[in-house]
Amino acid sequence: MTASATRALPAIRRVVVKIGSALITADGAGLDRPALESWAHQIAALRRRGLEVILVSSGAVAEGMRRLGMTERPHQLHHVQAAAAVGQMGLVQAYEREFASHDLHAAQVLLTHDDLADRSRYLNARSTMLALLEMGTIPVVNENDTVAYEEIRLGDNDTLAALVANLVVADLLLILTDQDGLFDRDPRKHADARLIQEGRASDAELHRYVAADFGRLGRGGMATKLLAAERAARSGTHTVIASGREAQVMGRVLKGEALGTWLKPDREPLAARKRWLADQLHSRGQLQLDAGAARVLRESGSSLLPVGVVSVEGDFRRGEVVTCVDPDGTAVARGLTNYAASEIQRIRGQRADRIEAELGYLLEPELIHRDNLVLLS
Repeated sequence: MTASATRALPAIRRVVVKIGSALITADGAGLDRPALESWAHQIAALRRRGLEVILVSSGAVAEGMRRLGMTERPHQLHHVQAAAAVGQMGLVQAYEREFASHDLHAAQVLLTHDDLADRSRYLNARSTMLALLEMGTIPVVNENDTVAYEEIRLGDNDTLAALVANLVVADLLLILTDQDGLFDRDPRKHADARLIQEGRASDAELHRYVAADFGRLGRGGMATKLLAAERAARSGTHTVIASGREAQVMGRVLKGEALGTWLKPDREPLAARKRWLADQLHSRGQLQLDAGAARVLRESGSSLLPVGVVSVEGDFRRGEVVTCVDPDGTAVARGLTNYAASEIQRIRGQRADRIEAELGYLLEPELIHRDNLVLLS
């Protein structure tokens, strides 16, 4: 695709670039050295323009598969972890070599969901990432596939890239893929498919255009890229989904050339603490609300009181993240609970002034204070 139109991107100072497995590994045939050389050259050019760049790179599992002679992605998690451990060596060595030719240092950053779910570790990861940028390095981020188990997986590098964008409050998330962007139909099957050039990150209608399919090497599809854009928008980050096959795609997108699909944040950015809460991928439990409580939360974002809770699921402790759902099962909000599951079972449906009488003590009058609660729908 060749684009001549331009778009008015906001001022960009910090960008997260995500590159998928198919682009890094030539669709599975080992690491594509000329491609890595091109990525490093493009990122070096952005650095010379004064931009801070974080690279979220797939490829470790695929490279490990090649080195171990695997033809299909393993289904057993420990085999995936073994492939990641082998492949991560080659991936990091290749990036360090390419960046060194531009007098830049690569910095390996491996994250799991637990690193981002725990508040203190989240803040430490943020401080480390910002320090690496301040030192002029290129953080190369990947999920720590070697140790992550299924219940705490981030799931795919599109999600990881969005979480990193929120972590450092990036101005732009650039997702490079083997497609030209988001189309209204699958361009591999329909020659008349139309490219969606721009849209709102929160527009649920966009999901009608994609299927949640998975590639042979990666775990994501266009559906995960839309979800990543929606998640990144919580920090005010713009997202561009573009083809990594385009020559000098990074510089051209950053100069405003209308490549790919531009998804704009269309809501006020969340405060840092609420952004962290919204980015929790796994909650410890669930509170089912009655219709009135769900409506009050959606309309006013007020604190959650026990009177509006119908039932409790999970065995969580005080201070853990729980999800609030409406009578239809739709997630309304997520927050840090002031009471354990066993305590909420005893006080659900009660007025706040009955908590002490039911429990024999009062920790807080609210189950979840509004400062520790973020709306999801």
